Amino acid sequence: MAEMNVRYMGLNLPSPLIIGSSGLAKSVQAIKEFESNGAGAVVLKSLFEEQIAMDTDQNIKTALEDIFIYSEASENLDYIDYYTKNNLLSDYLKLIRDAKREVNIPIIASINCLTNGQWMYFAKKIEEAGADAIELNMASLPIDLRVESIEIEKLHLDILKKVKESVRIPVAVKIGPGYSNLALFIKRLSDSGADAVVLFNRFYSPDINIDTFAVASANAFSSPSEYYNSLRWIAIMHGKTESDLAASTGVHDSSAMIKQILAGAKVVEITSAVYKRGAEVISEILAQTQSWMQAKGFSSVDQFRGKISVYSNNVASFERIQFMKYFASVE
Repeated sequence: MAEMNVRYMGLNLPSPLIIGSSGLAKSVQAIKEFESNGAGAVVLKSLFEEQIAMDTDQNIKTALEDIFIYSEASENLDYIDYYTKNNLLSDYLKLIRDAKREVNIPIIASINCLTNGQWMYFAKKIEEAGADAIELNMASLPIDLRVESIEIEKLHLDILKKVKESVRIPVAVKIGPGYSNLALFIKRLSDSGADAVVLFNRFYSPDINIDTFAVASANAFSSPSEYYNSLRWIAIMHGKTESDLAASTGVHDSSAMIKQILAGAKVVEITSAVYKRGAEVISEILAQTQSWMQAKGFSSVDQFRGKISVYSNNVASFERIQFMKYFASVE
């Protein structure tokens, strides 16, 4: 039987297939079901900076409406700020503590952060609750015409450095593909201490209803074809960074997972397929991967990781951006 266990960010995982950050892992029972189906680890739903800031501001605004009790200089407002943030954090920390008592696979917390504000405090609390690692979800849409791209990258690197200074557990960084020099930025994340880089975030996509003129959400779930972009960059960056590489988005079957590992991924995150088909899809993908490994003569995942990467083979196809070969053959 082919061995599926891997090491990711220094953590021992029973398999390279992990549950990506989402509402899937909302309870200990759900996490136990993922473990029983063979998931190597679970990334919890992100704590969102915007939501915490919004709730805090609303509570302070409500308090200020009663001018006989509060004023803008009142020390009570500091308490409201502290209480709101810690109350929102408490349920998250409880899930971590409860899960660590019930399951053996690593529990990875997720923080969606846009500024270098109070996330070091939250990261420390998450570590104290028993999380095995933290995934920093740096999902931002640069739309400010006054901000240069280098400033955005510097902010993200600063956040990573400060979180790394405040905790001892491993820290991964999950990013989108929209950087001016993506390869260099991934290298800089690694040089700044990222234990892993997750490629890529799948952003919310807006759509427009042409009958009601309302803005709506496009398909929330990924499609199987969406793994191509992360496959390209996993293959390009394998062997060029000290950080582990994790593939995310578009993985719906064993074929996609095998391809990502062949390109160089240490682990593969799955979300949409579990939403669509249930936790059983995890064991299905792993069983099919094991069968493929046995047929190809691989006894461990490490034996075929990076076998079809730019680092291992100098495969120019991963670096090509035009369809020259394809269109040259079209008559």
